Amino acid sequence: MNEPPTLPRIGFFTSPPHECGYLADRTAVTMFADPRIRLSTETYSWLSAHGFRRSGTHVYRPHCGSCNACVAVRIAVDDFQPRRRHRRTLARNADLTVRERPARFDGEHFALYERYLRARHPDSQMDSTNPSAYMSFLTAGWCDTRFYEFRHRDELLAVAVVDLLEDGLSAVYTFFAPEQSARSLGRYAILQQIEWARAAGLPWVYLGYWIAECAKMSYKTEFEPLERFRDGAWVRDSGPGAGMP
Repeated sequence: MNEPPTLPRIGFFTSPPHECGYLADRTAVTMFADPRIRLSTETYSWLSAHGFRRSGTHVYRPHCGSCNACVAVRIAVDDFQPRRRHRRTLARNADLTVRERPARFDGEHFALYERYLRARHPDSQMDSTNPSAYMSFLTAGWCDTRFYEFRHRDELLAVAVVDLLEDGLSAVYTFFAPEQSARSLGRYAILQQIEWARAAGLPWVYLGYWIAECAKMSYKTEFEPLERFRDGAWVRDSGPGAGMP
């Protein structure tokens, strides 16, 4: 890994092999940026541009030897053109208002998060009953994170957690009212992030990892043109899932 020329030296550590959280028949190894270093937006942006992802204060990427199923992906903002399904999602949610909020604990947000996990991820290992764990998962003191509320009148329907990078936005996590599945709020949140990035002159929206065998991640391939990080470089796909394993 080439060291960024203007940034302090970054140490990296790998975890022992552990159960893969996405593919049941595999073990995984994770590479972490040294957690003792207090990162900056500049360093975090460089790491994101090299396939890393943030969970709480930990910045990591898969390091699984012969397995390369996890592919970091990002949306090319300036070249993105909404498809029919996107236009329908935008029209379906035209009655919503969006408000930026500070990245701090909010009881209404947390209640929605608990409802979302119970309905959409009942077997998740994520801690849905601990406000401290919730905030530790979504935020980091060194990171410029925003919480975006999506409301219908006074009703909170979704929260998108977004990191501001030097070259784009990182879609950290979105949770929403499970009974509002017809609105496609997860898709709508990504469409909004594309527009926010475009308005700010930022070229990328980072979506984290995509795995071909994980159905819950299939939505990411609909945001063309999509770039994937392979062998130290970003490669643009020519169509949905094109060139992906």
